[in-house]
Amino acid sequence: MTRKLTATLLASCFFVAVNAQTDIWRTDSLQEVVVTGTGTEHLLKNAPVQTEVITSKMLRNYAGKSLEDILSGLMPSFSFNEDDMGSQMQMNGLGNSYILILIDGKRIHGDVGGQNDLSLIDPQNIEKIEVVKGASSALYGSDAIAGVVNIITKRHDQDGVLVENTSRVGSYGDLRQHNGLALKFGKVSSYTNFQLQHSDGWQNTAVEHTEGSEPPITDSRNKTVNRHTNWQVSEHLTYTPVKNLELYADGSIYWKRIYRPSGKYAHYDVKTYDMKYRNASLSAGGKWKLNKTDNITLDIDWNRHAYYYHFTATTLVEDYEKSKGTIYYPYFPYLPSQEELQSDQQRTMAHLKGVFSLPYENRLSAGLEYRYDWLEAPNRVEGGTVSDWTAALYVQDEFNLIPHINITAGLRLNQNEQFGTRLTPKVSAMWSIGNPWRLRATWSQGFKTPTTKELFYRYVRQMSGTYLYLGNTDLKPQASNYYGISGEYTWQGLSVTVSTYYNKVDDMIALVTIPNYQAPDEYIAMYDPVKTRQYQNIEDAKTYGVDVNVRHTWKEFAYGIGYSWLDTEANQYDTTHDKMTKVTIDGMAHHKGNLFATWTHAFSPDYTLGLGVYGKFSSKRYYQIDGDGKGYQTWRLSTTHDFGHSKTMTYRAEAGIDNIFNYADRTPHGLHLGTTTPGRTFYVSFSIRFNKGKKLRNNYKSNLNTRDNEEN
Repeated sequence: MTRKLTATLLASCFFVAVNAQTDIWRTDSLQEVVVTGTGTEHLLKNAPVQTEVITSKMLRNYAGKSLEDILSGLMPSFSFNEDDMGSQMQMNGLGNSYILILIDGKRIHGDVGGQNDLSLIDPQNIEKIEVVKGASSALYGSDAIAGVVNIITKRHDQDGVLVENTSRVGSYGDLRQHNGLALKFGKVSSYTNFQLQHSDGWQNTAVEHTEGSEPPITDSRNKTVNRHTNWQVSEHLTYTPVKNLELYADGSIYWKRIYRPSGKYAHYDVKTYDMKYRNASLSAGGKWKLNKTDNITLDIDWNRHAYYYHFTATTLVEDYEKSKGTIYYPYFPYLPSQEELQSDQQRTMAHLKGVFSLPYENRLSAGLEYRYDWLEAPNRVEGGTVSDWTAALYVQDEFNLIPHINITAGLRLNQNEQFGTRLTPKVSAMWSIGNPWRLRATWSQGFKTPTTKELFYRYVRQMSGTYLYLGNTDLKPQASNYYGISGEYTWQGLSVTVSTYYNKVDDMIALVTIPNYQAPDEYIAMYDPVKTRQYQNIEDAKTYGVDVNVRHTWKEFAYGIGYSWLDTEANQYDTTHDKMTKVTIDGMAHHKGNLFATWTHAFSPDYTLGLGVYGKFSSKRYYQIDGDGKGYQTWRLSTTHDFGHSKTMTYRAEAGIDNIFNYADRTPHGLHLGTTTPGRTFYVSFSIRFNKGKKLRNNYKSNLNTRDNEEN
């Protein structure tokens, strides 16, 4: 599988590169304005920090149903393995807790078992996605050791009224609904967004893995993906009292329920409660433009993520906290429809930032941040509640030492309540070698303190038996050193990028299986687990690899290929045998790739057809326990139809087939999967957009283009 996959990818890469030397024209993606790498605006071709972009055109052609679908389908360095506890995302070998997810530059908040709930993001409201790989702690702080994914949402900057609706249906009861209402009158504008997502779930196998010598269960009711429903309503208000000052206020509420099957096997598929989530957020701030390049921004936001058990049958629950001081663990009954709070996470953040042009073509960014985290978990944290705060000061300078070489250097001072002070620097350089060639290099350090869950949390998970997960108050902060070099060649419609990286994480925090006798006796007596896992510091961990991306446009065609090679290693202390052992990082796959080919043609002013073929591939994914995930490949066909355009109305239809060749991973429940896809699925969607108003003129992009051309 691995050799065949590598040969296919390399042959395709050679085919694209050879064909690109014939009749081609300039790609628009190089004119994209990006902000994530430096926190300041640059054209993509002149961005000092290597940035990958999924453009609005790519999003429209791909027609993905979710952010997980989009990232895994269009970027080979990403992988997902969705389950009830979240997206299980990885980027270049490091998991979700090391990847910072931003929406318009602000952190997403929606933790589910250590995994962000990416269904908070409405794919119909995404304008583009910017990805910066490697430690970005100097600018963004904790959680950015693997990189940053910045979701840029659509701007509704036209006077008048905008009404939009998208309805999408697919196999297995998949339903996606998006509604938007934008109003702008004078100095005030509003955008209200509603999204609904539902799936009936699916079962790829009825076989359940069992521990020890017990034979596998062959009629389990557990599903590969459970039935689930979630919806969100959000509001964005802006007010422009004077020309160069914009104030805003945001708010949202989010609800999600995961419906779990009830079976007949204790510890395997007996589920007497569903999972329910309630999120809320509030934020306010503003941006003051001092001139064309300088500005000051202030953002203050509060987010809440609450997780409940919603009981579906009468259930007797052992309550450890209520039983303290007794000689036994009493049971407390919960009736159907009653709920029990598992965790309530709340986060408050304040961020003040300024960008200033200095003499000798220096651009300085400086900021102050404060973050307060509060966790309530009555049955999962000793004492019921814990909290933590972090403050930071950072500065970053962009300058040209000599013509054609840009340097970006930053430094962040972190102060954490429990773990003290730490400096994290970052230096990036870009060398423009003539017009088509650019070289970029980055060295950066990352710093990440243990989360309140990693320190204090305790929970039980029913898989192939009872698993007990424990926090660890002896954890040390994690630190990283990242080195990256990339080369880019762009000529008219061709773009070729080769990137290599090395990321060393000291004291990496990972879940480690420990003997039951090393866990507190009261927990073992209470839960009787088949396995106990605890957060511990791994002595050191390394990820290193190479990413290759080739894209090319020719007339009405666009095609490309991406390939990611990855290796990881870590040293872990084996307490049972009192020795150091080498392990791989969970979820790592040596080879991943994707390719695409699209064709768009306007048959008339009233009808445009788009066709796209997409493939993605992964070799085996490695895990320390419960088996490895199988390698796989899947293919997708998408069609888009834009028709009936008028001054006020636009219409769009989409239809496609995902996983054309009907691959499904039939690995028994309780073991790791390569992919959770149910096999071949179909989807159709229809969008209608009413826009009655005059679009505001915006000369910013042309001004930016002029400035960057002058710099080069």
